[in-house]
Amino acid sequence: MILKEFDKNKSAIINAFDIIKPIDGFPKIAVSCFSKFTFDRLVNELNAVKITSTYIANMEIPIYKANYKGLEVALFTSYVGAPGCVAVIEDIFAMGAEKLIVFGTCGVLDSSIDDCSIIIPNKAMRDEGTSFHYAPHSNEIDVNLKYVDVFENILNHYNLKYHIGKVWTTDGIYRETHDKVKLRKSQGCICVDMECSALAALAQFREKDIFHFFYAADNLDCEEWDARSLSNESNPLQKDRIATLAMELAWCIGYNRQLSSLSVNLNE
Repeated sequence: MILKEFDKNKSAIINAFDIIKPIDGFPKIAVSCFSKFTFDRLVNELNAVKITSTYIANMEIPIYKANYKGLEVALFTSYVGAPGCVAVIEDIFAMGAEKLIVFGTCGVLDSSIDDCSIIIPNKAMRDEGTSFHYAPHSNEIDVNLKYVDVFENILNHYNLKYHIGKVWTTDGIYRETHDKVKLRKSQGCICVDMECSALAALAQFREKDIFHFFYAADNLDCEEWDARSLSNESNPLQKDRIATLAMELAWCIGYNRQLSSLSVNLNE
């Protein structure tokens, strides 16, 4: 199969660093999410300042810098879908970032997982194409090789429920059939997304740190699809709290701590 044609050569005909030059003072840690609505609220809350942009096809991706408890963090929205998502993050790394925290929704394959609860993937099934350009072919790839313990400490500190398990990453959002869901469940998957396995492959190939987590949205573990809080308008306060968790993790990673010394009140 063509997806077995992995080339380990890190130099390509077109590289991100051919187009994107390093930016002086670019934050070493970046935080990103897939929801523009959640992202815009985060930018406003932190009084973030736009410092540059990158582009994917016909779309501008503005990049901001924010100060979170003394830590400078880059902020940007991630493109939905593995190819565009990875391309944008390649640009972010070329600008100077070394570590990335990214979060977004996932569909659950286990109806017992509560709406908006946190899921930390530890493996991803590679049912997309992008990861095969960054890692040799395999059915699965390890995810979140660092910082799981740090994030668990944060979640436990705030008494938040979470799950750790395998995610099914797929390109075919309209091809998540009942039979495929049953098969992926039998293979141990608890949720489904569109980017995780590709980001894990990118992180390992480029030797960067990417921590990826989800908040549960639509339910596929049922006879008829249940959208739950998938829409941007649903549960905005809860989603803002999840964004705060990402910033808390960035702070802990940036200062090499297990927990922020200045905890926030997530009940406000």
